[in-house]
Amino acid sequence: MPDGTAAPAAPPKTLRTMAALASAGLVRVDELPKLEAVAERYAIAVTPHVASLIDRDDPADPIAAQYVPHPDEAVTRPDEHPDPIGDDRHSPVRGIVHRYPDRVLLKPLLACPVYCRFCFRRESVGPDGGVLADAELEAAYAYVRARPQIREVILTGGDPLMLSPRRLGAILQALDAIPHLETLRIHTRVPVAEPSLVTPALAAALATEKPLWLMVHVNHARELSPAALEALGRIRAAGVPILSQSVLLRGVNDCEAALEQLFRALIAARVKPAYLHHLDRAPGTARFRVPLARGRALMRRLRGRIPGHALPIYVVDIAGGHGKVPVGESHAERDGEGWLLTAPDGSRHRLADTGESG
Repeated sequence: MPDGTAAPAAPPKTLRTMAALASAGLVRVDELPKLEAVAERYAIAVTPHVASLIDRDDPADPIAAQYVPHPDEAVTRPDEHPDPIGDDRHSPVRGIVHRYPDRVLLKPLLACPVYCRFCFRRESVGPDGGVLADAELEAAYAYVRARPQIREVILTGGDPLMLSPRRLGAILQALDAIPHLETLRIHTRVPVAEPSLVTPALAAALATEKPLWLMVHVNHARELSPAALEALGRIRAAGVPILSQSVLLRGVNDCEAALEQLFRALIAARVKPAYLHHLDRAPGTARFRVPLARGRALMRRLRGRIPGHALPIYVVDIAGGHGKVPVGESHAERDGEGWLLTAPDGSRHRLADTGESG
């Protein structure tokens, strides 16, 4: 600098290569030959924020497991599919997925701040972005306008909060102007993966006349860092209610303690846990699988341990695009003309069903 002062340090960059991950101490050098095959197929991105959350002394760190590539990703099992929930078969125009009669997904881009190693869209997302051109967005709006049965549009991707405030605001305003839409929704990982992107300008872009809900993807309580909580608070202060969705992942959150900590932390952050997803069978994700019976047992044991409003619905997105269904264990079963109810402590109680109307 002319006055002799040092130039400001460049901000840390997102780690996008195996060499960068090795330099940061996130993968072992001896693993690099195996990991290069993974890097050739699937996008890599670990933000400086996420890297700061990883315990490098813990080989089983649950944050690293979600974001840092693993050699097993190079193996695709016969029951894994590049489009496990059938996005493509329900995509009438580019960027639109119309699986349910009353709502559609709109994917304005396919870039994310991080690339989760279990992502069900891992074959299509990446740093090239897949951004919809203006004409493609107009075609997507026209599809929605022409179908009054559509009551909700869900922005997903990719991650919609990667868009500039101006671009995001323009998309929301265009949807806001469609008369028959009742609600809007955004699905995002940004507040926990790159909270610095949730600027006042981005929060202001969320202003809509129609009710707008935000669904944040969080899998472990440690992802709710002080910076993430601040980002969520900024969104909430803009008048946007926040829900969460999580994925049940082996080695990340597949025990009662981890799930309880996660759901309690979400409620403390004024985020309503909405869904706990059973893992979709995308290629190279087998190491994360948890048996459905174990997931059901975990949810059963959590009932009565944490408040009802902290319990999400455990769901499976049926392969091929047939939609989500709840798969939690029932606490009621028919018993003659009545019912047997199972209490949180495991005791069973009879409910008579006689003399009730309807």
